Amino acid sequence: MVNKEWRSLGELQFTKKLKALTGPLGRWHKANFSEMDKKITKFEEKIKRIDDMVSGGVYDGTMEARRKVMVTCCERWYVRKAIHWKQMSQSRHAKDMDKNTRYFHNIASARRRNNRIATLVTNGRLVRNPARIKSGQEHSPVVGFRDGLVVKIEEEDVVALEVLPSAEEIKESVWDCESSKAPGCDGYN
Repeated sequence: MVNKEWRSLGELQFTKKLKALTGPLGRWHKANFSEMDKKITKFEEKIKRIDDMVSGGVYDGTMEARRKVMVTCCERWYVRKAIHWKQMSQSRHAKDMDKNTRYFHNIASARRRNNRIATLVTNGRLVRNPARIKSGQEHSPVVGFRDGLVVKIEEEDVVALEVLPSAEEIKESVWDCESSKAPGCDGYN
């Protein structure tokens, strides 16, 4: 359906094609997923009828196969319903965030202010200039001051912190992420 609709739009700009697809996708979604609860109830009723027949003494080999099929279909609809509600919650959360951009911008700004190192002692010298703090981190024991607290980093820790992650570590971190944790700029995962 998407392929057919996409081709029918011709040479439109990519973003205009995406916007044009929202109508047909909405209709498709409504036709296929609008009555999930009714479909689940229908499968549950069929399963119950089969169970009642079996408990009443009526049983043949096809009943077991039919019941397995009904249970599988019912489970699929439960999964679809869970995915639907998860996507809806994320969508609503994103919409609410857009309405509260000033609030979230203030949170990000406060976090950036709190994460800044104002003063650092490197090789016995006190450094206050942010550019020098950023560039003046030689491989030697460092004492840093942050919010009145003294923090000392030993030589081995400095070296360990500066080691670049391996390709395997990066791959492992990415694969450990849940599928809904990395939306792209278009909002799709």
